[in-house]
Amino acid sequence: MKTSYEVAVIGGGIIGSAIAYYLAKEQIDVAVFEENQIGAKATSAAAGMLGAHSECEGDVNVFFPFARYSQSLYSKLKDELYGLSGIDLGYRKGGILKLAFSDRDKKELATMLAQPTVTWLEAEEVRKLERDVSPHIVGAAYIQDDINVLPIGVCQAFAKSAQVMGASIFDYTKVLHIKKQHDTFLIETTRGLVEAKRVVIASGVWSTTFFKELGLQYQMTPVKGECISVTDEQAVLKHTIFHDKYYIVPRNNGKLVIGATMKENDWTEQVSLNGIETLIQKAKELLPTSAHMKIDSVWSGLRPQTFDQKPFIGHHPEDESILFATGHYRNGILLAPATGEMIANLILKRDVKKEWIEAFRIDRGKPLTV
Repeated sequence: MKTSYEVAVIGGGIIGSAIAYYLAKEQIDVAVFEENQIGAKATSAAAGMLGAHSECEGDVNVFFPFARYSQSLYSKLKDELYGLSGIDLGYRKGGILKLAFSDRDKKELATMLAQPTVTWLEAEEVRKLERDVSPHIVGAAYIQDDINVLPIGVCQAFAKSAQVMGASIFDYTKVLHIKKQHDTFLIETTRGLVEAKRVVIASGVWSTTFFKELGLQYQMTPVKGECISVTDEQAVLKHTIFHDKYYIVPRNNGKLVIGATMKENDWTEQVSLNGIETLIQKAKELLPTSAHMKIDSVWSGLRPQTFDQKPFIGHHPEDESILFATGHYRNGILLAPATGEMIANLILKRDVKKEWIEAFRIDRGKPLTV
């Protein structure tokens, strides 16, 4: 392989792959180094729900507009990436029904319902859209323009498209150490030593090692999420249904993804019986007919959580040749396009919204010490 690049991206999940894609579009010589298979960790465990509204409650000034912008990029990317890679993103419209089982649930949806693209539906109206939804709901917030995608498909499409445009993608290549020497980074990998003018850390929950090596006392906290895929032979569910951070997402292939548990500071990647039991019980509450569906597969992944549950996207506070794009928590799939574009624009010294730079800067607030 080559031994010198303009930009080295550490981490080949959907965030790292999106960064490589946006840099390769600008003819930047970029390489991605991934310890495992591209997209094999947190990306492959995600459900792929692009729920800008459902995931951004309470932060309508900065995070929500950033999420909505990223979501909007998918409408173009689905064709652009397919044209370059031949990989279908599994882009599916239909929207989200955020269910309310009580007046208290409905009250908690007030901020979301203030958005012009969100509508309140009474229980009878919800059942016109989804006849098999729980009989105990009082209604739902209907987010008609939210969509979902196949996460591993998106990641692979980003990576392959980046390669088509000249990027180098190295899977099963672990980065062991990063050291700056003058104006160049020496990157020790399991394939040998490479050099790069700039480094981007996009290693999800495993970014803590590189924070420490690059002189920062920050850490990622893992939040384990478990999911189940079931076969919906009658294809009864047309919309994503959502309640209390749990969801059921319909796929184009007739399967439903049921997720997800949230187990903080759990580094184990195995699926637990308690986790699966929780998901099965929740699925039966939201969609009673799911009790008769057949389990297709189970899996888990580790979400990377920062101290304030917002991602780190931007320059190292003391070195602009080091950038971070990590800590996307529950929203890596949703935020990948905007994150990739933002990192590329920062490297190219293009204008980026000041409120985004401030909201996602590495040294905001008080960091967690290692």
